[in-house]
Amino acid sequence: MNRVLVSPPTFNEKNKIPNVIERFINSRVYQKVDYLIVDDGSTDGTTDIIKSFEKFDIQTIKHPQRQGVGAAIKTAIQYGLDKGYEVLVIMAGNDKDDPNQIADLIEPILKEGYDFVQGSRYLNTQQVFGDMPLYRRVATKIHPWLMSLLTKQKVTDSTNGFRAIHLSILKDPRVNWHQEWLNTYELEPYLLHKAIVLGYRYKEVPVRKIYPSRKFGYTKMRPVSGWWSILRPLIYLGLGIKK
Repeated sequence: MNRVLVSPPTFNEKNKIPNVIERFINSRVYQKVDYLIVDDGSTDGTTDIIKSFEKFDIQTIKHPQRQGVGAAIKTAIQYGLDKGYEVLVIMAGNDKDDPNQIADLIEPILKEGYDFVQGSRYLNTQQVFGDMPLYRRVATKIHPWLMSLLTKQKVTDSTNGFRAIHLSILKDPRVNWHQEWLNTYELEPYLLHKAIVLGYRYKEVPVRKIYPSRKFGYTKMRPVSGWWSILRPLIYLGLGIKK
C-alpha cells in the first residue's frame, strides 16, 4: 500500500469518468499513489464504467443513494483513516483537474512537513481554461477574500476542490468533520478554515482548472443553493454558530 490515497468523488459522470480514470492511469503518479473513486449513488451507468477499470487497481465505494459531495469525501476520509494512509488527495470527478499535478500537492506534505496543501488556479498566474461561467469567476474571487478575512491567512482559491490533507488533521477532535450539515458543499471550506485557524501548516500551490464546453455539463452545483452551501461554513464558524 502507498502512503497517499487519491479520491475523486463522482455522481452521474458517465461521459467524463472514463477520461478521468485514463488520465490518472497515464499520469506520472500512477502506481505511486492509491486511487479510490467514491460513487455517490450514480444511476446513469457511471458505476459500471468504474468497475471496468478494476484491473488497473482502481478501487471504488458506492453509496446506495446520493448523499452529497461532502458525504462522499467523508467516505474517502474514513477509508483513508481505517486503512492507515498518511495523505488524502481530493480532486474533481468531472475531469477538471490534471492528475499529473497530484505530485505538486503531496510533495510539500511528504517532504516539507505541511499539513494542508490547497491547489490554486489563481496563484501567480490564472490557470483556468475553457468555458468557466461568469458567476463562478466572481464567486471564486469573493469566497477566498472572505476566507482570508476570517482566518487572517492569505488564501487565493478556497473553492478549488483539488487539495491534499495530512490525515492526522482529521483525527483532531476540534475538527468535527462528521457533522451532518457538512454533507454537501460545506465540508471542504469547513476543513480549510479549521486547518488554518487551528494552526496547521498551510500552503497553496498553483494548479490548472479545465472547464469543458457547457454542452457537456461543467458542474452540478446550483448557483444559489450551491453557493450558499460553500458560504455558510464561513458564516457559521465566524459567528460561532457551529464548531
